Amino acid sequence: MVRKAILLLPFFIMSSVNAAEITSRITDSVQLTVDGPTLQSTRIGSSYSVSGTNVAVTTMGGLTGASATAPATVSAGSYAIGTDEQSFSFSESITIGDTVVTSQSTVCPTTGRVLTPNVYGNTTQYQGGLAGDLAGTLSATSIPTVTAGGAGTTAIGQRTVELSVFQ
Repeated sequence: MVRKAILLLPFFIMSSVNAAEITSRITDSVQLTVDGPTLQSTRIGSSYSVSGTNVAVTTMGGLTGASATAPATVSAGSYAIGTDEQSFSFSESITIGDTVVTSQSTVCPTTGRVLTPNVYGNTTQYQGGLAGDLAGTLSATSIPTVTAGGAGTTAIGQRTVELSVFQ
């Protein structure tokens, strides 16, 4: 019986196998963006208002001839002081609306800008970007490089290094 125990002892003393895994990963990327032109335009409508005190109205002014594609026109009013030698006030306000734009100008391929834009009374315009010297380079031996472009461009270079050790 002692003999069997001695034979089993070397089996338990042996070290276990160590299975470690090391992973290294390097990821490079370059992102280049050239913004397009944007034109936001809101059409304003026509309006007319008149107010006053001690004012005699012969003909009331106003707006006429409005259509879905054309703004209204103004029709003149005829006003006079109601009672001579008395105080009076008179106010007239007119806004002529926009004519409908049925097509927008084209974008210039070399400048990225809207050529002769058709705009309404409330307009915000962003001229698009120009690629210019915009560039990005990936290399097997060094980090990514980017070269600035013109206005309205973005260049992003990125390197990600990951090291994992598992047991």
